[in-house]
Amino acid sequence: MSKYDNAGLVMIPSGYKASKVYSVIPNTTDGDFDFSRGSTATRVNKDGLIEVVASNVPRLDYPLIDGVVQDCPSLLLEPQRTNLITYSEDFSQSAWVKTGLSVNSNQIISPDGTLNADEVNISAANSHYLFYSISVSALTNYTFTFYVKKGTATDVSYSILNETNFTNIVNTTSYFNEISDTNWTRISVEFTTPSGCTSIRVYTLRDGSSIGTVYIYGAQLEQGSYPTSYIPTSGSTVTRVSETCNGAGNADTFNDSEGVLFAEISALADDLTNKVISINDNSGSNVIRMGYAASSNEVNFIVRATTNIYSYSQVLGDITTLNKLSISYSSSGAKVFINGFLSDSGALSSLPNGLSQLDFRYGNGTLPFYGNTKQLMTFNKALTDAELEDLTSWDSFLEMATSQLYTIN
Repeated sequence: MSKYDNAGLVMIPSGYKASKVYSVIPNTTDGDFDFSRGSTATRVNKDGLIEVVASNVPRLDYPLIDGVVQDCPSLLLEPQRTNLITYSEDFSQSAWVKTGLSVNSNQIISPDGTLNADEVNISAANSHYLFYSISVSALTNYTFTFYVKKGTATDVSYSILNETNFTNIVNTTSYFNEISDTNWTRISVEFTTPSGCTSIRVYTLRDGSSIGTVYIYGAQLEQGSYPTSYIPTSGSTVTRVSETCNGAGNADTFNDSEGVLFAEISALADDLTNKVISINDNSGSNVIRMGYAASSNEVNFIVRATTNIYSYSQVLGDITTLNKLSISYSSSGAKVFINGFLSDSGALSSLPNGLSQLDFRYGNGTLPFYGNTKQLMTFNKALTDAELEDLTSWDSFLEMATSQLYTIN
């Protein structure tokens, strides 16, 4: 017997077209999600390369673990972000200030699979820099990222400078040991601008102790406390707008009397914001809801019938790795299973009415889910404990290890 036998709706990221994410169950259009993103965006494709996709095209993103592309993608949903660096790939431009080094354009294959990554030749040890100067807001979170690959240099460093008073926000930090010997590595640094700071310099290279070459690609400065997918620029800032993915199913797809909501998901960051997936009535009054909460590494489950009739929260080890979550509801009560274990159960004094759609948000249109979804299912009956344990368990040690981002030796 397959775990899909009693499923009412199953979305395993595979089929899509512009403005749609297809569900594999039911085999009609009733189970498909309406998708929207009013700009281009990038994903990592099945070959492990950064790829630009058109407006309103969903992103099936393939994770890289230990430099190996995984077989199964996740549906990637992200908030709006802007790359504030106007030349993200061409470091020969004058906007990138250079001392003690030179830049040769288009010398090596970049993470997007084309010959467009730059070689930097460092000629002055402990007296060189490559930086971009940009206006910012004070007391604001930013994230700076760029891709780097080893050349002949043996010590390379980055830093963030407050250009308003010429003090370091992030001290010069060597990142040579963070770089893979053979693959591209994305360096990421999150920081908060000090009071009174109106301009900063972001250094991809600053005063490393060695001379030689290093390869750089894809610089990005975005306002926010964590990095998002790469946004290419070539002369101006570029904004990737937020994504929505909602409206799967109808009143016939879901059972108000009993059922299960299951998801295998990870958050983009432990950023203390609510991120919700729900079966709902499109108003927020009647909801079966799960997702990540506004507390560190916390997952939250709610059954609501006008008011909350069941709520449970649990702190997990890391919400940025994949977790298997389920909530079952019936006249016998609610049960929560997390990663193969019963976490909580409780009585339900009433049951929701009018459940009619599955959304990556709360039922009233708030609290959008931003993160990765590997699978999403609903069931029209309350499964047994054994079925729920099986549904939320890892199928193998390898699946658990890759989902939890373990290094596999």
